[in-house]
Amino acid sequence: MTGVDDERPAEGEADARRWVTLAIVILAALISSLDSTVLNVAIPSILRDFHSDLPSVQWVVSGYSLTFATLLIIGGRLGDVYGHRRVFIVGVILFGAGSLLASLAPSIAVLLLGEAFIEGVGAALMMPATTAILSTTFHGRERATAFGWWGATIGSAAAFGPIVGGYLTTEYSWRWALRINVFVAPAAAIGALVFMQRDIRRRERAKLDVPGALLVGTGMLLLVFGLSEGPTYGWLVPRRDFTVDGLRCWPATNAVSVIPIAFVVALALLWCFVRLERHKERSGGSPLFELGQLEHRGYRYGLLTSTVVALAQLGLIFVLPIVLQDGKHLSALDTGLWLVPFGVFIIVGAQLGGRLTRLLATTSVVRIGLVLEAMGLCAVAAAVSPHITVIAVIPGFGLFGVGYGFASAQLVNIILSDVPRDKAGVAGAANATVRQVGAALGVAVVGALLNTLAIRRAIGLVARSGLAAPVRAEAVEGLHRRGVNYLPPVAVSPRDASRLSHILSAAITSGARPALLFAASAALGGALVSLLIPQVATGRRRPAIDVVPPQPAAGTGAVVSGR
Repeated sequence: MTGVDDERPAEGEADARRWVTLAIVILAALISSLDSTVLNVAIPSILRDFHSDLPSVQWVVSGYSLTFATLLIIGGRLGDVYGHRRVFIVGVILFGAGSLLASLAPSIAVLLLGEAFIEGVGAALMMPATTAILSTTFHGRERATAFGWWGATIGSAAAFGPIVGGYLTTEYSWRWALRINVFVAPAAAIGALVFMQRDIRRRERAKLDVPGALLVGTGMLLLVFGLSEGPTYGWLVPRRDFTVDGLRCWPATNAVSVIPIAFVVALALLWCFVRLERHKERSGGSPLFELGQLEHRGYRYGLLTSTVVALAQLGLIFVLPIVLQDGKHLSALDTGLWLVPFGVFIIVGAQLGGRLTRLLATTSVVRIGLVLEAMGLCAVAAAVSPHITVIAVIPGFGLFGVGYGFASAQLVNIILSDVPRDKAGVAGAANATVRQVGAALGVAVVGALLNTLAIRRAIGLVARSGLAAPVRAEAVEGLHRRGVNYLPPVAVSPRDASRLSHILSAAITSGARPALLFAASAALGGALVSLLIPQVATGRRRPAIDVVPPQPAAGTGAVVSGR
C-alpha cells in the first residue's frame, strides 16, 4: 500500500521554499472553503439589499457548491495535463475575479454569476491543485505535517465561516465577506509565481477527454443537485415549481418531482462516462479518469471511506446551528461563536495526527480519528437539550474535532500516496468529489431525520398543549409548511407564542439526537470500511510505483518524461 511515512529524501525537501508553498496552498484552501459557509449568515441582508426572494438568494449559496462539485474532476485532470502550478494560478485569479464581481453586484443575477459560477469554476481548478502540489512537494514525515495543516484549514473553515460572515455582515457589509478574497487571491497568485516549483514540461501532452468531461460534469451536476435540493423540490411528490431565471421548467402540478428525473438522468450519464473511460483505457486513449487506478487498494478503499465519512462529518455542523438558532433562538453571530472551540479542536487534532504518524501507521491514525468522531457525536447528542450550554458540548467538540483533524487530512494523504504523481490532480479531485457527494447525501439524510422527527414531536406536543383550537390548527399547518423554521405568527398572544416556542425547542432537540446518532453510526461505518485499506508500518519502503527518477531543479525548464 502506501509509503506515506517513508523518509526518502527528495528534491522538494531540499528546497526551503516548500514551506512558503504550504502557506500559499493553505491560504487558497482557506478562502475557497470559507466561501461555502461565509454567506449563509448574510442571506437576510442580501434579501433586503436586492428586494429579492429567498429561493433566488439560496441559489447564490448552493450554486457555488454545485459548480464546485461539478467541475472538480475536470479541474484535477487539467492540472495533470497542463501543470498544477499553472492551473492553480488560473484558479486563484478566477476566484478573485468572481469575488470582485460578486462584491460589486448591482443585482442578484450578477451576484449569481460572480459567486456561484466564476468563483465555483476557480475553486474547482484551485482545490485539486492544492492537494496535488502538497503530494509532490512533501515526502516522509513532512508530508503528514503538510496534510495536517491542509486538513486543519479545510475542517476549521466550516466552523469559522459563520462567525467571519456574521461579523463582517453585522459590522460592515455582506459585500466584505466576498471582498476579502479580492485582496487574498492576488497575493496567492503572486506567491505561486515566485515560490512554487515550476511545472515539468512533458514531451507529449495528453489530450483532454472532452466527451468524458461533458458526461461527468453534467452527471455530477444533476446528482449533487438532486441530493442537495431534494428537500426543496420534493424527493418524489413535487413541493414547488422548479424555475430557472423565472422560467418554469418543471411545474409542481406534475405527478413526479424534478428530483427523481435528475437522479435517473445523472446515473445514466455517469454510467456512459464509466463505459467511455473503460473504452479509452483499453484502446490506449487518454481518459479523463483512469478507472484502472482503482486497482490500488489504498486508493479504492480510501475513496470509499472518504464517501462514508463525509456523511458523518457534516452531521454536527448541520445539526448544531439548527438547535442553537431555531431551538435556543441565538443569533447567527452567537452561533458562530459557539463553534469557535470546535474549529480550534480541529486545528489541534490535525497537528497531533500529523505527529502521530511518526509512531503509528497513517491508516491507524485515520481509524482512531473516526472512532473519536463517533464518540464526539454521541457526546453532543447526549448534551443536546432546550437548555444546552457551551460547557455541556465542549467534551463532544473536543472528541469530534480532534478525531476530524486525525482522519480527514491523513485520509487524503493515504489516497494520494497510492497513485502515480502524474495522476495526483485527478486523484485529489476524485476524493473531493466523493466527499461532496457524501456530504450532500449526509445533509439530506440528517436533515430529513431532524425535520421529520421534530415535526412529529412538535405536532404531538401541540395536540396535548391545551391551546385554543384555532391556534393549534395554525401551528400544525405552519409546522407542515415550514418545518423547524416555523415561527408563531404575530397575531398569537404572547402567552401562546411562548408556549409554542418552548414546544418547538423541545421538538428540535428531540429530533436532533437521532440525527446526531445517525452521523455517529456513519463515522463508525467509515472506520469499518477503513479496515480494508492495507496498513503499512512507519518507515517501510515505498512501492515501486512511487519511485521516480531525479528531477531537475525548479526553473530549469528541462523536458523530462512522465512517470
